[in-house]
Amino acid sequence: MDVEVTRLPGVGTKQEFTTITGRRVGVLTHKDGHRELLVSDMTDPDACSATVALTEPECVALGTLLGAPNLVAQLRAEQSEVPGVATAQFPITTGSPYVGRTLGDTALRTRTGASIVAVLRAGEVSASPRPDFRFESGDLVVIVGTADGLKQAAHILEQG
Repeated sequence: MDVEVTRLPGVGTKQEFTTITGRRVGVLTHKDGHRELLVSDMTDPDACSATVALTEPECVALGTLLGAPNLVAQLRAEQSEVPGVATAQFPITTGSPYVGRTLGDTALRTRTGASIVAVLRAGEVSASPRPDFRFESGDLVVIVGTADGLKQAAHILEQG
């Protein structure tokens, strides 16, 4: 996928790509840092049919929504060649006993045989987090293991 970057003097930078349907989708980053999501008109790719101003938290949320499924799909594709191994994602909810605690506190691998391979937080991926990685509410934990190990891991992350 080719991303076209256009410098707009006095405005900022526009980054966009063309979808398979011919519609252009992009982000305009203004000099002051605020961003807008851009969607081209179906009949004229140089005209915008929609612009959406996004705050920083909204940009992070959108990045998480778009990025998390891609990471999990990639891991699933890589693990599909190994019989009996599966990948799943589990949220760290406000009620989880591990909010504010470390990955090591879970003893997840020892207790289930499953491994935490990534944590998605605010649009950023922490791949292969260390035992001292501290969980926050809203984290999305990506785990690889057997079906039984994943079930046990979900229970541990939810209830301890």
